[in-house]
Amino acid sequence: MSDTTITRKLPEEVIYLRPSRGWMRLNLSDLWHYRELIYFLTWRDVKVRYKQTVLGAGWAILQPLINMVVLGVIFGRFADMPTDGIPRPIFTFTALLPWGLFSKALSDAGRSMLANRSMITKIYFPRLIIPLSSVLGGLVDFSIQLAILLVMMAFYHYAPTAAIFTLPFFLLLALATALGFGLWLSALNVLYRDVNYILPFLTQLWLLVTPVAYSMSVVPEKWQWLYALNPMVGVVEGFRWALLDAPPPPTGTLLISTTISLVVLITGMYYFRRMERTFADLV
Repeated sequence: MSDTTITRKLPEEVIYLRPSRGWMRLNLSDLWHYRELIYFLTWRDVKVRYKQTVLGAGWAILQPLINMVVLGVIFGRFADMPTDGIPRPIFTFTALLPWGLFSKALSDAGRSMLANRSMITKIYFPRLIIPLSSVLGGLVDFSIQLAILLVMMAFYHYAPTAAIFTLPFFLLLALATALGFGLWLSALNVLYRDVNYILPFLTQLWLLVTPVAYSMSVVPEKWQWLYALNPMVGVVEGFRWALLDAPPPPTGTLLISTTISLVVLITGMYYFRRMERTFADLV
C-alpha cells in the first residue's frame, strides 16, 4: 500500500489598487516594507553613474576640485569676496560638499520618473522610492569628498571642533531640501517636460544665491531674513561652522531655512502622492 501525500495550495496574496478618497494618506510605512528595493535602486544608480568611464569614482573628487578652483578665481582673485579668515580652498570646498549633494540629488530626482518609466508601467511599488533612491545615491560621492576635505583641513592645520557633532543635522537638512524640491520637480516633469530644460538653469541660478564661494556676511543684515528663504543658506553656513569653526549661522536664519525645507518636503510628498495615480498613464 503506497503512501499518498496531499498538498494544499495556499491562497495567493492579492493587492487591490484603488484611488484614495478623502484626506490624502502618505503611507510612509510602505517605504519600510520595500526597504530592499530602496537599497537596490540606490546601489544601481551608484554603479551605473560611473560605468564605462576612465576615471570611475575619481570624478567624485575631480568635479568639486575643479569647481573649487573656478569659484576661487572668480570670487577670490577677481571679486575679492571675504572668507571670514579661512583659507579660500577649504572655505569653498566645505560649502561644495552639501551643495554638490543637493544639486546632484535635485537633478537626478527631477528626472527620475521618466528615467524609470519601464518600471512604473509594469509593476507596483510605492513610487516615492524612485526619487528617494536618487537622493540617497549621492551619499557615496559625499563620503568620498568628505574624506578629501579632511585631508585638506589637515594640510591647512584645521582640526574639527566640538561643533562637528551638529554635522548630521545639517546633512539631513540638505537631504530633506533636495528630496522636497525633487518630489515637486519629478511630479511636474511627468506633466511638463519643460522641467528637463529648466533644471540646469535653476541649478546654476541657485548656486549664485547660495553662499558657496562667499560668506553670508556680505549680505546686509536687514536682508538676511529674505536671503534665508533659500534653505541651502542655513545648510552651507552650518557645514562651515561644524567643520571649520566659522561663525555659526544666525538662529533666525537657521529657523527660517529649516522651516522652508520642511514645508517644501511635506507639501512635496502630498503633491507627489496626489499625482501618483496618473504616472503610469503619462510617462
